[in-house]
Amino acid sequence: MINRIETDLLDIAYEESGPTDGWPVVLLHGFPYDIHSFDEAAPLLVAQGARVIVPYLRGYGPTRFLSADTPRSGQQAALGADLLALLDALDIERAMLGGYDWGGRAACIVAALHPERVRALVTLNGYNIQDIAASGKPSSPENELRYWYQYYFHGERGRAGLTAHRRELCRLLWTLWSPSWRFDDDTYAATAASFDNEDFIDVVIHSYRHRYGLVNGDPRYDALEQQLAKAPPISVPTISFDGADDGVMSTGGTAHHSVHFSGPFEYRVVEGAGHNLPQEKPEAFADALLTLHART
Repeated sequence: MINRIETDLLDIAYEESGPTDGWPVVLLHGFPYDIHSFDEAAPLLVAQGARVIVPYLRGYGPTRFLSADTPRSGQQAALGADLLALLDALDIERAMLGGYDWGGRAACIVAALHPERVRALVTLNGYNIQDIAASGKPSSPENELRYWYQYYFHGERGRAGLTAHRRELCRLLWTLWSPSWRFDDDTYAATAASFDNEDFIDVVIHSYRHRYGLVNGDPRYDALEQQLAKAPPISVPTISFDGADDGVMSTGGTAHHSVHFSGPFEYRVVEGAGHNLPQEKPEAFADALLTLHART
């Protein structure tokens, strides 16, 4: 069942399961995915007493902007601010956070800047806060090849391609990023419906241009972006994952260096998993959250 709640900017659609007095955990999807990434992981948490909240991010599924005048920003600060606003709207003082890709970035931001609101963190690919000032520094040729879609979105041909072929393009990314995951047509179709959101194209294109400093952000987030530019450490208990078969992010990269995590930290690699780890290996993802629940 889809619930809805308003923040200052969004009408956020989300699924909730588990007891209302359970220990709260918010699960956050990435691009190009949606809340179905957690269909199997969420019940494993509920079985252990969790209250599980799974929102559609801005630009996905039934989530909508309240005003036509709000910039359709996909910048990292907007995602972090949306998550904090959701916690406030739901009157959740302190929650466990689990996310990957865009959702992992939002979770890392709130964990870094508002540790009093985060009991523990599970994140894919480590420290997901972007270093925009250094975005012009090239990576290895192998990694640059992985980022082709980002460079495609930098031009208007890429915007037109995503608009005209969003389902085909996003399915290609699923295949490239999770080469060992044998998902079927129905599984993909359930998520692909979320890409029909009227703001999906604008939010996605802005995200992949802003992170390289190619476009301005929403001015309301300028101060927040300045905080993120300092690479604030994450002090809350954290488990970070890499999927061994992740086709977009290299395993064991610099994002896992301890300088980014000043609190209890554990790093895990999951064999047979790609970029959409919660959906590919739900037991492994849920186990990390349950491990932190037991520890904290």
